[in-house]
Amino acid sequence: MTQRDVTIVRRIFFRALLRGVRILWPALSGVLAAIMGLGAIIGLLEGWGIAQGVYFSFITGLTIGYGDLAPSMALTKLLAVLIGLLGIVLTGLVAALAVTAFQATPTVKRAAIQIDT
Repeated sequence: MTQRDVTIVRRIFFRALLRGVRILWPALSGVLAAIMGLGAIIGLLEGWGIAQGVYFSFITGLTIGYGDLAPSMALTKLLAVLIGLLGIVLTGLVAALAVTAFQATPTVKRAAIQIDT
């Protein structure tokens, strides 16, 4: 594959990815808003402040979990579990977008045709 072909395939991939983001934007933005909102609530209830709560929600939702902040109340622990589940949904949506865009590239289509025959 020449450099020109690589550039064309990359361009097709990113166009398909952006098209998918435009289609799924309502769901993506809803999940992101829910994660941020729950994080703000946890931050206020735990006395961390809104910024620290949103930070905690993304660290939890993306399953990084540094451990620098940990909820101590039963309600905030329950909300943290909900944030974790929303993080799994967010990761699944992003992965689905990437796979769909990858399948739109001509080299993947050609490889699939060769395997079938």
